[in-house]
Amino acid sequence: MTHTPQPSPTTGTREFASHPGYSRMFAPDRLTVGLFLPLWPYTGDIAEFRGHGDIIDAVDRSEFAALWVRDVPLADPSFGDVGQVFDPWTTLAWLAARTRSLSLAAGSAVLPLRHPIDVAKQSASIDQLSGGRLVLGAASGDRASEFPAYGLEHAERGARYRESVAWVRALTEQLRPELESALGRLSGGVDLLPKPVTGSIPLLVTGSSGQTPEWIAEHADGWLTYPGPTHIAAGPQALGEKLTAWRALIPGGAFKPVVTNEWLDLTESPSTRPTPLRSGFVLRTGTQGVIDLLGQWQDAGVNHAALGIQHGSRPAAEVAQQLIEEVAPHFPAVHAVVPKPAAW
Repeated sequence: MTHTPQPSPTTGTREFASHPGYSRMFAPDRLTVGLFLPLWPYTGDIAEFRGHGDIIDAVDRSEFAALWVRDVPLADPSFGDVGQVFDPWTTLAWLAARTRSLSLAAGSAVLPLRHPIDVAKQSASIDQLSGGRLVLGAASGDRASEFPAYGLEHAERGARYRESVAWVRALTEQLRPELESALGRLSGGVDLLPKPVTGSIPLLVTGSSGQTPEWIAEHADGWLTYPGPTHIAAGPQALGEKLTAWRALIPGGAFKPVVTNEWLDLTESPSTRPTPLRSGFVLRTGTQGVIDLLGQWQDAGVNHAALGIQHGSRPAAEVAQQLIEEVAPHFPAVHAVVPKPAAW
């Protein structure tokens, strides 16, 4: 029997008011901030990553809303850095045990490279182990070199992405779902455990993921999009126009949050003017420049900004503490829902 998962109430109108991870990050007309891991780059010795935990402890006690981990299975030198070194799900499990308040965000799981049964089980497990703090960013994969290693065609990732989203939804939200597609077949005789803490997991589509804006507006719980230029006011203005157009496509005008990101080379002087580095991939600026940018993004309709500091020129501990003290208090986490007890 072929069964296409029908949109649950979350497609277009999903509510996450009781989801601790979502509610800490997102509220209408507000912007919160998160931090990308790792906090410094891999330079050839994995032992150099030691020390992340102490900084994460300080971030967990701050007004930061979230920690973000990327999904980069294979290191491709053509990208200039190896990205996320540790497996994202293993890292999220470590973070679930290490932290108490922060939302834990996959930014983003590459759905076409993963079977959706595994993604669904890993996501629901992290959500349970963290007390309901997982937010699932989902991407179609921009590193084409990874796809042949998995025996997959990069050009087919868009269709596989749509199927994977439907499977993850059904597996985490339905009892004994019936599914049949190129990904496999479930006849309704088995179920996936555990289920998420609040019944569903927020899923953010990353970029276009090979989909139309209309599809994203209907099927995503939020959108993780790229910011454009960040050193001039025209960048946030153009971003705001893009977000307004996208939100007009959301069925029923429901609130769906938008996330964007920036890699920072933060200086000690708060007045350093914003300067793009590495063809605009990194922004060199002082504290005031960061605050101004985040304020412009908030006015443009962005609800969360994920900041990366691994490409900066200063020690990560100093930069993280500067952001904790001088930036996060201006854009505090939304303290609406306390994570569920997770004393495993």
